Amino acid sequence: MRDDECLREGYPIASGVIEGACRHVVGDRLDRTGTRWSVAGAVAMLATRTTYLSDDWQDYHQFRISREQTRLHPNTKT
Repeated sequence: MRDDECLREGYPIASGVIEGACRHVVGDRLDRTGTRWSVAGAVAMLATRTTYLSDDWQDYHQFRISREQTRLHPNTKT
């Protein structure tokens, strides 16, 4: 990483904090003994985990339910 360029552009540099967050989000879930992940499976799991950890779980489910209702019943007005 080119820290000097990032600092000049105003990007924050906090590798310790970022490494800790990555370990918490990624490592604690995906790095289990004996697990194997495809790229698509890992991306899906991380999307689910970050939604849960960011306290957006209920909002996501409301969105998902609304989207499914629209898909299944496109001509029904709500």
